[in-house]
Amino acid sequence: MKIPKEVQLILKKLKNSGYEAYVVGGCVRDVLRNIEPTDWDVATDAKPEEIQKIFSESFYENKFLTVTVKTKSKDPKLKEIEITTFRSEAKYTDKRHPDEIKFAKTIEEDLSRRDFTVNAIALQLTADNKQLTTVVDLFGGQEDLKNKIIRAVGEPKKRFSEDALRLLRAVRFATTLGKNWEIEPRTLKAIKGNAAWLRVISKERLRDEIEKIIMASQAYEGFLLLHQTNLSQYLIPELEKGVGITQNRHHIYTIFQHSLLSLKYAARYNYNLAVRLAALFHDIAKPQTKRGEGLDATFYNHDVVGAKIAMGILSRLKFPKKLIEKVGILIRYHMFYYDPEIVSESSVRRLLNKVGPENIGELIQLRIADRKGSGVPKAKPYRLRHFEYIVSKVSRHPISVEMLKINGHDVMKILNIEPGPRVGLLLNALLSEVLDDPSKNKKDYLKERARELRKITNEELKKMAKEVEEKKEEIEIQERVKFHI
Repeated sequence: MKIPKEVQLILKKLKNSGYEAYVVGGCVRDVLRNIEPTDWDVATDAKPEEIQKIFSESFYENKFLTVTVKTKSKDPKLKEIEITTFRSEAKYTDKRHPDEIKFAKTIEEDLSRRDFTVNAIALQLTADNKQLTTVVDLFGGQEDLKNKIIRAVGEPKKRFSEDALRLLRAVRFATTLGKNWEIEPRTLKAIKGNAAWLRVISKERLRDEIEKIIMASQAYEGFLLLHQTNLSQYLIPELEKGVGITQNRHHIYTIFQHSLLSLKYAARYNYNLAVRLAALFHDIAKPQTKRGEGLDATFYNHDVVGAKIAMGILSRLKFPKKLIEKVGILIRYHMFYYDPEIVSESSVRRLLNKVGPENIGELIQLRIADRKGSGVPKAKPYRLRHFEYIVSKVSRHPISVEMLKINGHDVMKILNIEPGPRVGLLLNALLSEVLDDPSKNKKDYLKERARELRKITNEELKKMAKEVEEKKEEIEIQERVKFHI
């Protein structure tokens, strides 16, 4: 693979100034796998102040001997390239940050303190300054790349004590580098024995690694490995509660197996992060809500309880608020029932109103992942295809107050009332009727109906709304019981 001209220029400038210069880290791993790197890192024996003298367009704003050089590249991956002075081993009291940063004299010393052998290879330019050639591979990194092995550099426990996040990074690399990667036995043993060290790592750093694992094509294998290494109990202990817990006549897998298999299909179909998270967590509350054993066990309200638990997990891991809310909605309504012979269009409109039209496609994707994770052969049966058709049809109908043919200003003018909660209550009462019969969404009809509601008190309007919601919930529960959903 040809080295980008921006990287060539940096290496040549350092060499011409009398310093050693190597490409190191993940970019070397990718080059050797014939994969285009997402970023480039350079190691040198030049000190930060010396690097800045060579590269005027640079900045040094950290304590880790890393100078960022700005290039004129139009490629986002090459606009900034990090150059780090050789570093040696140091003591890590908090298992996160070195107590002090020490200069190393050689590239060999620098590579010896890196995490895994596949990331501890250095390359430099050939004599013509156009290609990269292997210079230093002290720990058999190339052989491990060939055999798809994740192996800690040197003593595994020592490497993990320097930065406990490496425990999780080992699983991430074994997941994201492709199929059939394995963690070397001594390294695996050290991860299992020291999994509790993850407690000292910030939730943001954990989140970033988890997201990379869940978005990998091998997400299923990644989360299975998190379980096998004991890391999962320090990341998502709620998920571990489903291990070994059987379900009922409709499920051949345990709760934990089904959760991971649902994620497997969400990844196989390349669904987005929200759907993958919802697939993994949609049955997270089943262990708590299980009643009875054997073929007739039930899990009533696991969707409602599960949405709260999943949102709590994602909040703890510092995921974005909008994503948390979306995942909560998907899990809360993943049990939606649909039978063309039983469920009316008004019921579908009400579901759209609850879920939001922008989320309905992802809810269908979650249902598909859920079905495939249950072992059924057909991902999208007739009922689900028909549901999609009805959703498309009723999406043109009003499903929210904003879609009514009259608005709050109209109501205030018709009834000669001031702005306040009563206006919203009246609009919700009108929407309730329109959800049942979209043909009523006509300005003249709604104006007349608003006049008829004039005499009804706010408390009565609230009571009407509550009764409607209670009736809908009752119908949903009856449908679940009737059809063993």
